[in-house]
Amino acid sequence: MSADSGGPGGVPEDRLDALLVCLQLTDSAFPSGFYTLSHGLEGYAQAKAVTPDTLPELLADLLRHGVGPSDATALALAHRAASAGDWDLLAETDQRLHATKLNRELRLAATRTGRQLLDIARESVGGEPLERYAALVADKRAPGCQAVAAGVAYASAAVPVEQAVTGDLFAFCSSFVGAALRLRLTDHRRAQVVLRSVAPVIREVVSAALVRESADLGGCVPVADAMSGRHERAEARLFAS
Repeated sequence: MSADSGGPGGVPEDRLDALLVCLQLTDSAFPSGFYTLSHGLEGYAQAKAVTPDTLPELLADLLRHGVGPSDATALALAHRAASAGDWDLLAETDQRLHATKLNRELRLAATRTGRQLLDIARESVGGEPLERYAALVADKRAPGCQAVAAGVAYASAAVPVEQAVTGDLFAFCSSFVGAALRLRLTDHRRAQVVLRSVAPVIREVVSAALVRESADLGGCVPVADAMSGRHERAEARLFAS
């Protein structure tokens, strides 16, 4: 059966395969270390700047003003660059994203998870885009940020860019509420309500990320940067960021 022929229920096999890759790369069992991050939430909790009631609002703000303009946009740009074989643009996108992460903790978290994702995706997904990107990272032409590595992995597996950005944003949200669970800012039932309620924000952020150009890459959430800096200096931490 060809890749374009119908699978179960008449769904094309290439679409099913793209979905399976997306599910695999965003699953908490994928050992990139992404789910060891609190994405700044622990810093907010340490400063008593977030409560169970304000948690959904904080998540929406981080998506709109932080993750969307930075990581989601970089993922979309990296996906397009890798799909077109534009390796200079791919390296530039990675460098730009790395430069927008103002704290050492954020930069380190992005590159640690990114390089781990790249290493595992080369083995499990494979493809020329991942090999070319790995060479850029090895040559220190690209820092290896998580969002860029994810974009290349999705492109290598022919996952559509909108699906790739949506999947990665949902993984961010899932990781965020998972951190909230461990920080006792929510419970399992309410966490699922938060995840579902943020769906319109994810759709909004995906649409914006898909039309941004390289010059527009970068979020602006000064309070989140301050909380990350506070977290980096904390004596005790549950999470890497």
